[in-house]
Order: sequence, then C-alpha cells, then structure tokens
Amino acid sequence: MASGFYNVPKAVNEPVKSYAPGSPERRLLLDTYRKMYNEKVDIPFYIGGKEFRTGNTVDIHPPHDHKHCVGQYHTADKEHIELAVEKAAEARVKWAATSWEHRAAIFLKAADLLAGPFRYKMNAATMIAQSKNVYQAEIDSACELVDFLRFNVEFMTEIYSNQPVSSPGIWNRMEYRPLEGFVYAITPFNFTAIAGNLPAAPALMGNVIIWKPARSQVYSAQVIMELFKAAGLPDGVINMVTGNSGTITDVLLNSPDFSGVHFTGSTPVFNSFWETIGKNMNTYKTYPRIVGETGGKDFIWAHPSSNAQEVATAISRGAFEYQGQKCSAASRAYLPKSLWPAIKEAVITDVKSFKMGTPEDPTNFINAVIDDRAFKKLSGFIDQAKADVDAEIIVGGGYDDAVGYFIEPTVIVTTNPQYKTMCTELFGPIITIYIYEDNQWEEILDVVDKTSEFALTGAIFSGDRYVIDIATNKLENAAGNFYINDKPTGAVVGQQPFGGARGSGTNDKAGSVWNLLRWVSNRTIKETFVSPTDYRYPFLGESTIETVEKEVEGAIERLKDFGKDLSDKFKK
Repeated sequence: MASGFYNVPKAVNEPVKSYAPGSPERRLLLDTYRKMYNEKVDIPFYIGGKEFRTGNTVDIHPPHDHKHCVGQYHTADKEHIELAVEKAAEARVKWAATSWEHRAAIFLKAADLLAGPFRYKMNAATMIAQSKNVYQAEIDSACELVDFLRFNVEFMTEIYSNQPVSSPGIWNRMEYRPLEGFVYAITPFNFTAIAGNLPAAPALMGNVIIWKPARSQVYSAQVIMELFKAAGLPDGVINMVTGNSGTITDVLLNSPDFSGVHFTGSTPVFNSFWETIGKNMNTYKTYPRIVGETGGKDFIWAHPSSNAQEVATAISRGAFEYQGQKCSAASRAYLPKSLWPAIKEAVITDVKSFKMGTPEDPTNFINAVIDDRAFKKLSGFIDQAKADVDAEIIVGGGYDDAVGYFIEPTVIVTTNPQYKTMCTELFGPIITIYIYEDNQWEEILDVVDKTSEFALTGAIFSGDRYVIDIATNKLENAAGNFYINDKPTGAVVGQQPFGGARGSGTNDKAGSVWNLLRWVSNRTIKETFVSPTDYRYPFLGESTIETVEKEVEGAIERLKDFGKDLSDKFKK
C-alpha cells in the first residue's frame, strides 16, 4: 500500500563506452562474444513464467558466418498461443493492481542490471545474431534500452501527476488504468532496444503482454527475458512466443481480450493489422490501441550554402552505419551541383576506407546484412542500377554471400529524381543521389516532400537561416524526426522522441509520455464532500418581480397592522 508521494531517480542517458583499443570494456565484450559464439543455446518460449520446448526448432546462424550455428529456438503451436492469452489474463489480475512504485522498481532494476552485469551479454548476443559492430551494439542494446527503461519510469510519474482541478466542496481525480486485456508486441530484428521497449513500455503501465520477437532477433530476445526475470518481473506479465507469424497473429487478433498492438516492422504488415482489427471490432471488449512505427525512405537535402564535408560525413554515417538497416537510415539525397564534386570526393574516400567483416573485429565499420532474403533483394537493386542508363554506381556495388551476407556500401547517382531506388524502401547499405541545379533548391524541396509515401526521418543542410526556415516549413509533413545540419539517424531517448507519420506509422513517439499514454485508459473520479439534500435548484424559485411584489404586499399589511395598533393605543 502506498504511503507517500514518491520521487523516482532522475533519468539520465546512459554513457556510451568507447571500446577503444586497450580499454577494459573492449576486452570484456570480446571475451563474452567469443565464449557465446562457441556455445550452443537452446532457447525456449515463455508463457506464464514457464519455459516451453516443443522440439520444433529453428537454427540460429550469424549473418556474417551463415554456416556457423550458435543454437536453436523452439516454436509454438496454436494451442500455445491460446494458452498465452489465458495466462496473460491470469497475470493481469495481480499486475494491474500492483502499485506503480513497485512496477517502477522492477524496470529501474532491469536498467541497472543491463548497465552492469548484463551489458556485455546483451551486446554480444546482438553482435552475433544481428551482425552489429561493437559501437552499434553498445548504443543500441545497452545504452538505448537502459534509457527506455529509466526514462519511461520518469514519464509515467509525469502522466500520473497530471490531475484535473477541483472546485470548492469537490475533489476531482484522474486514474490511469491499464487496458482491459492484453497487448500484442511485435518487434523487429534491427534494434534490440526496440525489442525490449515495445513489451516493457505497456507492461510498466500495468498491462500484460504477448510478445513476438523477429526470428532473427530471438538470441538477444532471450537475454531480454533473462534480464526481466532477474529484475523480478512477475510470471505471465510478458510472455515471449516464437513461431509462425500468421498463426500467432491470427489467434491474438481474434481474441476478445486483444486490447492493443505495439508494432515495429513493415508497412504492409501493419496495414494488414488495421484491416483485420477493423473487421473484428464486434469481437473485442474495447477499441484496441494501434501503435506502430513502420517503413521509411529517409532523405538528406543540402543547400548550396552547406558545408560539403559535413554533408559527406552525414551521408557516410547516416546511410551506412549498421549496413543501412536502421529505420532512420538515409537512402536518398538531393545535392546542389556546385557542391557535388567536393561531396563526391569525400564520400568515395570514406566508403573506400570502410573495413567490412565480422563484428568480432572492432575495426570493421561494416558487417553483414541480416539474412539471405535481404541479400538477394539488395543485390538485385545493385544489378539493376548497373544496367540502367539513368543510374551510375560511383562507389561500391559489390556483394558476396560465400561466408556471410555482405553487401558493399553503394552510392548510386541518378539523373531521374523518380528513379526506383529514390522511391523504394531498400533497408540496406545503398544510397541514391540526385544532383540539382543550384537555383532549383526550393523546387527540389517539393520533390523531396512528394516522392515518398513515408515520413520517418529527414535531414537538411544549410548555412543560411532563411533557407533553413523555408525548408523546415516546406518539409513539415515529410519527417516525424527532422534534423538540421546533422545526419537523420541516432535519436536519443529523452532528447528526440522517435516516430513518423504518413506510411511510416502512427507517430506515437517511442521514449516519451505520448507513447505511454496509449497504454492507459483514463477514469475520471469526482468526489463530493457534502452532498445536496434538496433536488430544487435556484432556477426553480419564483422570479424577482414576483418576490418583490409579495414583499411589498407583506410590508403594506404590516404597516396596516402597525397603524391599527397605534390607533388602538390612542383610543385607550
């Protein structure tokens, strides 16, 4: 029982370790990586706190060494998913009634465990199965997930402290209840932090979760489940299931207890969820919350007043970090003709200096793309660009899947602003550049805005403040996260809440109060201290004129009585 108003520890972004040569963190992480790489894990799925191993397994292969196997995970059948719905409902009884400070304590403990004893295991799992280099794993699976856990607790207290005003004799209160049912969390391969946050955020607000991680992220998902268990999360609050996506989704979206979906993934899949949910509305107890971050075709636009080297660095980092497999990665750029020679030279120099290979070697800037499907898709676009007359590959363009799924960072220059790779989401280390005449800079802003169905991230570069103002206004709806003189990647929890609109999702801003608000159902409570005892309101009384007339008549009668009394006294 709560007996005080509690202040939670102030949320501060987790410092990013350098992993410089000779540093202790570099040694500890690489030792953990090598140990885990040479072991074989057997990963269950989790329902109601129990581990399930069905024998129906899928092998886990590092993308950078796809002949090597680091273990397997077990897959669930339809009856397991139905059981997950049942166990989540059982867990909800206690969890929804748990005081907020105890929920907060669990996730704050998880943050400290991840920042400490779980750090290198989480990073190593992400490096192995998702092919992230040392630094990309650190900023994602360690620091960003720690930030989500800590800042979400602070945001929760902000929400709970937002209360209505009260008038004399009345106390008005706002209660932030968990949703009535379970939340279905679907997470992607590319960010371990997203995989942890999508189930954790609604759970913090008192909800129960059925979580399906991406098949290529199950290795680090297992570590997330170990982390939550070590932090004291009760059984059944977050149930992790793996298996056929269609089967899992079919069972969950057809359940009367389905109350919301927290999604990061492809736009077509998210659109299909909307369609199914719409058809099933008569099934549900309540209107489900639909929260999703989907695709992107993120841009860089530069004005002739820009600094060429700054633009080139934004391209090299923004397009090629983590092999361009970030939702926010730059995949199209619009550059002025006057700056192009300097930008071109700098980008080619950067790309040729990139080392590519296994994450075990910290000097490798580029690692493998996630799987054979991504490899075939991306290599196909590269081959097409080589054949097209309106496209030219100026650096990169190679690929090899003999050992791992390696795609060279590739820069395509096109004479057609509507060229396919300027419009299509690729999700890989490929950026396409269109060169415009300097005096057409404002017209090109309209092209940037209208080219893509997506609106996730975008960056503009200019040294002219008037131009920055114009571009910011013209591109108002083109990106949910908008960057001025910086690359369009690297959003930090608590600093740049993340999410896009149009075809990029519902823009509910992960890592903010706006996201957490989607996972509560408000109840307004009004308490009156002295209740009325007469139904009559003042308006039911007689009018003022009638009242005055009666008062006057009464006064006249009293005067008459007084006069009569005086007369009787004189007579005596």
